[in-house]
Amino acid sequence: MATVEELLKSVSAWQSGHFLLSSGLHSSEYMQCQRVLQYPEYGQKLAAELAEKIVAAGIKPQVVVGPALGAVHLEVFVAIALNNLLAAENGSQVRAVFAERAEDGINFAIRRGVELAPGERVLVVEDVTTTGGSAKRVVELVKSMGAAPVAVAAIIDRSGGKAQFDLPFIKLITLDIQTFESSVCPMCQAGGTAIKPGSSKK
Repeated sequence: MATVEELLKSVSAWQSGHFLLSSGLHSSEYMQCQRVLQYPEYGQKLAAELAEKIVAAGIKPQVVVGPALGAVHLEVFVAIALNNLLAAENGSQVRAVFAERAEDGINFAIRRGVELAPGERVLVVEDVTTTGGSAKRVVELVKSMGAAPVAVAAIIDRSGGKAQFDLPFIKLITLDIQTFESSVCPMCQAGGTAIKPGSSKK
């Protein structure tokens, strides 16, 4: 059975170049997990592995929330995997919800008639964690809605373990990939221009 790393590389989800990350940092490597999540079989495999780790840690979410756009699809796959493991215990389906950018373009909101119940146990999922900023904003959103965040989970922690949360952080693989502020980026200093993945804009 393919490892997570092998699976990512088999569909070019693990890319090399000069990239501008959503955190504003620059990197020579980029993880484009939508390249693997577009295949339901692979998405379900990764989600099942993640769900097993979550349940093994004693965490039993009632809702999975993922920040758009990176975690779109992932929160559904993880909710399905958790349903398979927890259906009898929860007594109801684990829901899948995505949080979208608020009007300020920084924070997140849950819209489209979806609500979180007071005290509802929420797992926040990301495809890739670099600084943890998006996940932390979603955790704060969940708290503001009266629900109870219980953990953060990701396919890839590319911070090398530096991303920290006040909650358990469950991940499939941890990578220590260097990132740079633009002012000290060696690729910029060599005359390169960072590309924002998923966009033709530089």
